[in-house]
Amino acid sequence: MQAIRSILVVMEPEQPEGLALKRAKLIAGVTQSQLHLLVCDKKHDHSAYLHDLSNTLEQEGYNASCQQAWHENLHQTVITVQQAEDCGLVIKQHFPDNPLKKALLTPDDWKLLRYCPSPVLMVKSDKPWAGGIVLAAVDVGNADVEHRTLHASIIGHGHDIAALAKAKLHVISAHPAPMLSAADPTFQLKETIEARYREECKAFQAEYEIADDCLHIAEGPADALIPQMARKLAAVVTVIGTVARTGLSGALIGNTAEVVLDSLESDILVLKPADIIAHLEELVAQR
Repeated sequence: MQAIRSILVVMEPEQPEGLALKRAKLIAGVTQSQLHLLVCDKKHDHSAYLHDLSNTLEQEGYNASCQQAWHENLHQTVITVQQAEDCGLVIKQHFPDNPLKKALLTPDDWKLLRYCPSPVLMVKSDKPWAGGIVLAAVDVGNADVEHRTLHASIIGHGHDIAALAKAKLHVISAHPAPMLSAADPTFQLKETIEARYREECKAFQAEYEIADDCLHIAEGPADALIPQMARKLAAVVTVIGTVARTGLSGALIGNTAEVVLDSLESDILVLKPADIIAHLEELVAQR
């Protein structure tokens, strides 16, 4: 997170509380990143609003720029500007969709999580990060190179947020239910499955000084366990990875990050593997 030089902040002129900007200022205060404020609107002129906001930020000591843009829809507008401005992080306040609308149309915030090449921080709460709990969710059952690299990124970002907010980092990983028919005896008993998963976590536990009581290995689906643990710990932010499934696969299966977006009460930072980031950047360049 220290490497982020520019943060794209999606502004909502009708939402005076400005939760996205509040988080952006917290991060920029530590990383010295530039804040690029964006209003996604094709109809209204928000120049005065953005100008006043930018001036206020400059007076507070932040390096700020701003623009109003529109490219077909909200998520494409954000991604186009993110690529053009080379922003290393997108911050947006999340507003839950109407359940009926969500059943018929893929929500814009889901699309942003799915297609944006950079990390996306969805802000859901005005609860202060300072002194709170940061929850990093990893899938240590997938030990291929791509997932190991993603796990390192998730834990690393979680550690960075915990450091800048003087918070405490916890880690959760979900494991499958025991199967008596499993070829590997390890997966026939809950105790041996948990022991295997805890063993897989030892490397990053040692690197980031994560105590055993801050590591939570539980049985069940990740999209149910992550919100449950976040509520139990009263986490202020949850860090999660997504494989950015697209097309029919994404529509039918969904991504854990998208599914937990409305059920999480904390802010949520969503990361992607490096090869998917490169692929998404290519898709944006082809538009």
